[in-house]
Amino acid sequence: MNRIREKFLDLKKKRGKALIFYMTAGDPSLAANQALIPFLEKEGADLIELGVPFSDPLADGPVIQAASQRALKRGTTLPKILTLVRNVRKKSQIPVLLMSYLNPLMQYGYERFAKDAKAAGVDGVIVPDLPPEEERVFVRALKGKKLDLVYLLAPTTGPARRRVIAKASSGFIYYVSVTGVTGARRQISPSLRPDLSAAKKASRLPLCVGFGIATPGQAKAAAAGADGVIIGSALVRALEKNSKMSHGLFAKKFAAPFARALGKAV
Repeated sequence: MNRIREKFLDLKKKRGKALIFYMTAGDPSLAANQALIPFLEKEGADLIELGVPFSDPLADGPVIQAASQRALKRGTTLPKILTLVRNVRKKSQIPVLLMSYLNPLMQYGYERFAKDAKAAGVDGVIVPDLPPEEERVFVRALKGKKLDLVYLLAPTTGPARRRVIAKASSGFIYYVSVTGVTGARRQISPSLRPDLSAAKKASRLPLCVGFGIATPGQAKAAAAGADGVIIGSALVRALEKNSKMSHGLFAKKFAAPFARALGKAV
């Protein structure tokens, strides 16, 4: 059993919701990412997503696009990100997923990536531009190393397509709360709750909501119909604005309110 499955089973026993934080690897720096993760965990984070910076991030909004450009300019590479995860594993067993477009993984080599990611301590991968019918070599490579592959499910996804995505996914399913790119929204769509209810019928896997969740209140509302929430652009923006704040204080001020909104004791 891997760390992702163990985490969700533990949360289910406690009737808790998963709090997942996304950071663009290398922004503000790889060292900062590494230092911040234990503090996020201390303040209630259940899983961590590390975004692999890419020059053409089609699914990402302006905040994460800018973070990717900053990270690339600082020389962030996939091997360096794997080293970051390896270093995190020396102190923490928090589940870590890499969120990457397919191109960087293809350039690295699918078999090589699966082998190196597993050795570093990565638990799963999210690939926004990978349809479940494609790149079977990549999928087999991940399965061979028991790495989870999390697919995205959108509000516009029909019932038949939902079943295909649910069957292909492992770990959990990433439910995109809004159509369009990533980024904070002012409010949660009133249709989210019934949409989540319909999506949950397609799979027994945990369903986690991301895209557009910017406040603890929004996280609480989204989590009511899901198994977890993913906070991305809001954290990336806060990191940029508070670059001089200590990692411990940042986690306490930013992450802890989300944890409390989900009923966690921090």
